[in-house]
Amino acid sequence: MKSVSSHRRQFLALLAASSAATLLPTGPAHAYPSFPPLRGRLRQGLTPHLFNADLEDTCRMAVALGIKGLDFVSNPADWPLLKKHGLTMTMLRVDHGGGLSRLGRAPAGPPGWNAIGTPDQGGVFEAALRDRIDAAAMHGIPNIILTCGERGAIGHEEGKRNALAFLRRVSAHAEQRGVTLAIENINSGHSGGPPVSPGSMFDHLSWGLDVVSKVNSRSVKLLVDLYHAQLMDGNITNFLRANMQWIGHFHTGGVPGRNEIDETQELNYRHVARVIAEQGFTGFVSHEWMPSASADKLTVLRKSIEIIDV
Repeated sequence: MKSVSSHRRQFLALLAASSAATLLPTGPAHAYPSFPPLRGRLRQGLTPHLFNADLEDTCRMAVALGIKGLDFVSNPADWPLLKKHGLTMTMLRVDHGGGLSRLGRAPAGPPGWNAIGTPDQGGVFEAALRDRIDAAAMHGIPNIILTCGERGAIGHEEGKRNALAFLRRVSAHAEQRGVTLAIENINSGHSGGPPVSPGSMFDHLSWGLDVVSKVNSRSVKLLVDLYHAQLMDGNITNFLRANMQWIGHFHTGGVPGRNEIDETQELNYRHVARVIAEQGFTGFVSHEWMPSASADKLTVLRKSIEIIDV
């Protein structure tokens, strides 16, 4: 495993290079149709690794669709490209120093990596997170995602104690830099989550709500993944009305297929979006799902965006 200092040197070198970089010439622009402007009551984002392998083209598509930001573009060398297109880098991952992925998929790390419910071996993850907080502040990135890992031999309560201790150590740094640390719920036993055994540490919204409310920091919030939440808890709009002050970001996805969020899925996303807007939410609602195999990507994206545009 790389030392904390070597990881920091590697990351800071990448960060410096990205700050000084000029954008390379790009190929011919893909022609996207002009869509009517959105109401814009809720700012919407995309997770680009689910939609397109080419980041430049994804940026063009996002702008044409009315999207305001992209989650998980974790390589600093790519951040000027988003700025070129007027997009916000909305959600940053923390990588472990084994190489940064162009489209934001974090490389596999040590056991417990990016899992605040499990012990941080040698403090490596905490050091990497503090670097990312500084980078996010420098580049206007509002959020950093944190996950809580699988339970394994650690139960929900021990995992909660670990998460609370970790977040209490780093929350002041995040507050000082104006960056939000967002912990995401992940289901157990369904697509997109670990099996029922060992299961996800943060699979029920009540677990994460207890954590963020006890930390009680303006820089520690929930990333509510509505797909995972519907699978595990349901009762979505009542939870949102009661707890919006603890929520910093949303992910959407159709249930049960994790496809486009239309009338073929069981959640009424237009109603959910109205509730989010009525509570005065000012963060991002990002689409994190895979278009059905037979669907036209641009068509289903725009339809899903319009459903959220309340």
